[in-house]
Order: sequence, then structure tokens, then C-alpha cells
Amino acid sequence: MDLIHTIVAMQAAADAARQHPPTSLRSATFLKGRGLRKRLGLVPTMGALHGGHLALVREAKKQADHVTVSIFVNPTQFAPGEDYEEYPRTLEADMEALESIGRVDVVFAPSAEEMYPFGLPPFATVSVRDLDKHLCGAFREGHFEGVTSVVTRLFLACRPDIAVFGQKDAQQLAILKRMTAELDFGIEIIGCPIVREEDGLAISSRNRYLGSEERRQATVLSQAVRNAFGQVEKGERDVTVLIDTMQQIVASAPLARLQYAEIVDAENLQPVKTLRQGRYLAALAVFFGDTRLIDNTTLEIAR
Repeated sequence: MDLIHTIVAMQAAADAARQHPPTSLRSATFLKGRGLRKRLGLVPTMGALHGGHLALVREAKKQADHVTVSIFVNPTQFAPGEDYEEYPRTLEADMEALESIGRVDVVFAPSAEEMYPFGLPPFATVSVRDLDKHLCGAFREGHFEGVTSVVTRLFLACRPDIAVFGQKDAQQLAILKRMTAELDFGIEIIGCPIVREEDGLAISSRNRYLGSEERRQATVLSQAVRNAFGQVEKGERDVTVLIDTMQQIVASAPLARLQYAEIVDAENLQPVKTLRQGRYLAALAVFFGDTRLIDNTTLEIAR
């Protein structure tokens, strides 16, 4: 496993990887006139790796011949007052975690100066429209512009054929799929299911900030979205009823402070009033003290 810190070296490593034949036809990419070549995968992370991240890496290893994991705490996606300075930076432990699950070819761990050589705020950004107006975007101004901008930089540095992201950040996943398609990157975006603790709490790097009683009560997030899923399975189609129930479940935890509970169209992320045939997202964000947690589930209406 190579550790790379610069964009030039990362690009060179990606180009070199493609010179070798693929290990299997399943993970190969065919280029007209050039035959088969290795399929390169990227798993972008901010480090502090946990089981959720490792599930993404395992999926990338299934889908690609060569896998890069990027580890970069991106300053442009943190709003003023958020936990950028306190966000855990555990590169050595992250490397050990990756070694424990087998082959990872490259860890790309650039500095902020490497990613933003002309300083902050960056001159060149990738902005989004409409898909960032609700859910987390309504409360984290500039967050998704920071995400799309850094992911674009990571794509240009790592030159992947596929990139793997988690469904826990469902709004981010939808935005990156749209951005990648509209800018014609030629990169397949793969979303992986949420990985949960035994009690249902979605695994997150921020869970380590929770006190013991906060951690016990934090299961209301998964209870709320599971309940919404169950109500829909039983035939509930009134969004107001679903949201009210999610709010009540969160309110049952004395230490919880709800930021939002919403149901939106899964593709355009716009709020809806009634569920009809299609795919929707039930999502919420909850504070425990200064720790902000998110969770979601997909609601599918066949008819």
C-alpha cells in the first residue's frame, strides 16, 4: 500500500496502474482501440475510518482492480463554528485499518495546501443548484459547494473509473451523482447501504463525541426512520403524518435536539406532501450537545 501526498504523484500512480493488465475481466474497463485495462476505484474519506468506511472499501475492491482511498479533512465543507479543528485526524490508525482488510493500493493523503495551492477560500469552485436547498443544505451554507469542489479535485487527482460513497450522506450522494453526470466525468458513482451498530445507530466518526447517555438516546434517529419505513409499508401516504411521527420519536429522547425531519423526492431532493409511485427519502438531523448526527431511509412506492 503506497502513501501519496501530492497530486502529481497521485496522477502518475493512476496512469501507471492502467499500464498493467487487469486481474479479472469483471473489474476491467474496455477502451476502444486499446483493449482491456485496469478499472480504478476511489473511496473518498475524511479519515477516522470506521466500519462504514471499510464497507465502502470492500465494495470498491469488488468493483475495481486498483483501489485508492483518499484521506483529507476538507476545510471548505465546514461552516464557521463547525468542528473542523476538532475533527479527528488518525492517519496511522487509518492505514492499519486498511491493512487489516487486505489489498488497498494507494492512500492519497494530501495537505490543505496541496489541494488548495492558491489559498482559501478557493478561486475555482463547483457550485450546485436546487439539490442543496433542503435537508442538510438548508442549515449548512456552502457545505455542498465545498463537497462538490473537493470531490472534483479528488477525481482529477486520482482519475478513477468508479467512486464509492455511503448512503448515510444521502443528499451528498444524490448531488455527486448529478454533478458527475452533468459534467460528464465518465465516472460511475456507487452508493453503499448505511452500516449500523447493533442497536441501529448509523456508524459515524462523530459518534465518538457522544457521552454515554447521549449515545444510548441516539438510537432515536434509526427508530424514527425505521418507523417511517414501516408506516409506508402499511400504506401511509400522508407526509405530514410521517414527519410528525418522526418528530415525536426524536422528542422522546430528552437530550436530543431536532434540526430537521423531512421527506423529499429521492432524485431532486425537493419536499413532497403526498407519496405516490416513486422513490423518496425520509431523513433527519439531530443534535446531542454539539454533536450533529444524521440518518435516513429510502421509501419506495411501487404503485
